[in-house]
Amino acid sequence: MQNQHSKNLSVLLFATLFVSTSGVLGKYIALSAETIILCRAFLAAIIIYTFCKIKKVDLTIKSLKDKKAFIVIGFFMGAHWVTYFYALKLSNVAIGMLSMYTFPVITAFLEPIFTKSKLNISHVLLAVLVLIGVFILVPEFSLENTQFQGILFGILSAFCYSLRNLLLKKHVTNYNGSMLMFYQMVVVTILLIPVLFIGDFTNVLDQLPLLILVAVLTTAIGHTMMVNSLKNFSVATASIISSIQPIFGIIIAYIFVNEIPQFNTFIGGSLILLTVIIESIRSKNNS
Repeated sequence: MQNQHSKNLSVLLFATLFVSTSGVLGKYIALSAETIILCRAFLAAIIIYTFCKIKKVDLTIKSLKDKKAFIVIGFFMGAHWVTYFYALKLSNVAIGMLSMYTFPVITAFLEPIFTKSKLNISHVLLAVLVLIGVFILVPEFSLENTQFQGILFGILSAFCYSLRNLLLKKHVTNYNGSMLMFYQMVVVTILLIPVLFIGDFTNVLDQLPLLILVAVLTTAIGHTMMVNSLKNFSVATASIISSIQPIFGIIIAYIFVNEIPQFNTFIGGSLILLTVIIESIRSKNNS
């Protein structure tokens, strides 16, 4: 049982590492947020569909109710991505990623509503630590400050991501994770079709290698592994453990683009990392 928990935890952490590459890619791909997400979703849909066909994954949706649910889930996924990439472009990798990680706070309070379970006090306390860490990041509470704007977009992204995860949770036992990601990518692509007529695609060929990377590594591999992890952890537990993602993102940004966070970012990041360690131990003891 302990070995299985360690294996499940390792998969979740690797998924988090792959997904964390979105920070650097989202910040430095020289396209608008909407254009990046349209290309990302379209390319990821092709890749995941090909994988499903090779592996003979059943792509059948079992009911009309599930079809409607997948559309809503895809909408929140797309909204999460677009607002998150706005957060990255308005601030920096560290602040954009850390502000989005208010989603464990939101998830801890929303999950009892979706699962009709009692509010877990330990989740709330750990989530508050994450919230304090984000509060330390705020340079100035002014809408004219682009970093503050980035934080607000990050929090909105967090809300959309929490709703997406909670709505998705009930389907992970009935459907394959790759199949669920495929339909989310299809919905996101369809919703962003208007971008084809108003977006700027003049630089898209130059950015194609990075777009393929975010589609394959971040989305097709990372997010699919993350979806599969929901079979083994509650949404709140998975959310808090994956809060290590900004730490990975900051390290990646430092290595590849030499982006050095400010001191307050290290303080906020340390609080987030602390919640990951505590929740990892707590979830292992409860498994």
